[in-house]
Amino acid sequence: MAEENVKKKFTFTKPTKRQVEKFLLNLLFIVLGNAITAAGAAFFIVPNGFAMGGTTGLGIFVKNMLKNFTSVGEQWTEWAVQITVYTANIALFLLGTVLLGKKFAVATGAGTFLYPTFLTIYQPLQTAYKETYGYNMGAGGDLGSPLLAMLCGALLFGLGVGLVLRVGASTGGTDIPPLILKKFFNTPVSVSMWCIDFSIVALNLIAAPLESVLYGAIITLVSSVVVGKISPIGMKRIQVKIISMHYKEIRDMIILKVSRGVTVLYGQTGYLKQPCHMILTVISSRQLVRLKSEVQKIDPNAFMTISTVSEVRGKGFHTEGVEFLMPQEKEVPPQMVSDETDDGQSE
Repeated sequence: MAEENVKKKFTFTKPTKRQVEKFLLNLLFIVLGNAITAAGAAFFIVPNGFAMGGTTGLGIFVKNMLKNFTSVGEQWTEWAVQITVYTANIALFLLGTVLLGKKFAVATGAGTFLYPTFLTIYQPLQTAYKETYGYNMGAGGDLGSPLLAMLCGALLFGLGVGLVLRVGASTGGTDIPPLILKKFFNTPVSVSMWCIDFSIVALNLIAAPLESVLYGAIITLVSSVVVGKISPIGMKRIQVKIISMHYKEIRDMIILKVSRGVTVLYGQTGYLKQPCHMILTVISSRQLVRLKSEVQKIDPNAFMTISTVSEVRGKGFHTEGVEFLMPQEKEVPPQMVSDETDDGQSE
């Protein structure tokens, strides 16, 4: 009996083709996201001396401290950021693995090592660019300015992090302490992340000019906005609610013409307390104009609300042009909801 349990526990289930494709796609997003994130830091932020949050910000702080207060050679100073990021990422990863478990390690392991690896790969390219043109990327030429370099770095950094978060992974580093605080002290993750990032930016005041620190604060804000636009898990879609006496025709139209699923909700009007039907559906942005037009043709007086949802999950939504078979089931009438304040008289 014990042997059977062991066999069941270690039985290997062959992944399906769809699972393999999804895994490879997620892996591509993780690698691409870390590559883009590292490019923003290595080509625009670090060479131009901007402060920023995260382990990269710690690396910039160490680099500035070595440059200003020690006699360490320039070669070691240039590699200070990469060495610091590697050290901090690995230390935080091990701490997170111990306190947060194996699932955390799987989701965070790739970012922990990929990001500093790309920083290391990009360092010679950045050095070669400066030797060729005489200035850092974004900080020279006719259009060169600190503002241009800061914006390019923030946009690339936010884009890369957003791609990684989009598939449920993490870039590691200072993303880990907020997760630990959340688990043991129930501290909101977003609040902890902001506090840590801005603390690291402020720490650079010790070894960097105020201008660089202010640029670092702007980089943190801009990259956070970009992450918010890119990272919502899933794709933003349009949710439509329609209340109409012609709900049957509208339901059939959405299913047959728009090729989207429909949920019919049963309710009661607030003033007259009459039974009503509300249609709920989720569509893509490009289908909204057609849906509104078709609804107006069926019932010009239909009450419709339109809102944006951050994520849609469920079988069937991402299938375009689905041919639905109309069900011939018996209709369930809406039920009247009793009102405790009603004295028994109907309006």
